[in-house]
Amino acid sequence: YNLFGDKVEWTGAVYTLQKQLGLNVHPGGKTALELKGYAHYLTTGKRKLFFYGTPGMVLPSWFNSKRVGVDISLVRTNLFPINSKKGFSELKEKDFILRISAPERAALEMLHLVPGKVGFDEAFLIMENLATLRVEMAQKLLVMCRSIKVKRLFMYMVEKHGHPWVSELDASKIDLGKGKRMIVPNGKLDKKYRITVPRDEYGESAE
Repeated sequence: YNLFGDKVEWTGAVYTLQKQLGLNVHPGGKTALELKGYAHYLTTGKRKLFFYGTPGMVLPSWFNSKRVGVDISLVRTNLFPINSKKGFSELKEKDFILRISAPERAALEMLHLVPGKVGFDEAFLIMENLATLRVEMAQKLLVMCRSIKVKRLFMYMVEKHGHPWVSELDASKIDLGKGKRMIVPNGKLDKKYRITVPRDEYGESAE
């Protein structure tokens, strides 16, 4: 791959990071959901991609927005245990394969960025498309997830959308923490999951 020319395809660049440099970085969150066809709307202008890596990760200087032709957002997080292999999928690209987040993991990664880099409304609309998630994988990842905010947001949104697999989740094994979490400033408190959500939207429990 031409890493020193003017431009490289972002997929080839990520393949180099993963396979040749052995870096624990992957397309995740909203980007992985887009790649799997779950994203709700098309973005305009320069495409923005979200990559997820471990805390303190530093990417090579050649992996930059100008070189790969997309806006790059590297999310350094310990949302899941660093060595966890769960919740990944493959993306076949020309003559190589990339490791990306599976939809179940990607949904949680996306919610990690709400309401900063991903808006509440946009995330809510994308979550509407996740009617066919694998309940076993979702359960495992919810148990492993280290963010109380993310888990509460996930449960709130999938219940609002009435996805058929939600009833199969064992909420008793998911640590939802204590106390309230402010997601949206000046929002309404959802009594069940104790998070603030936008006013006058998303159902009667937002009171």
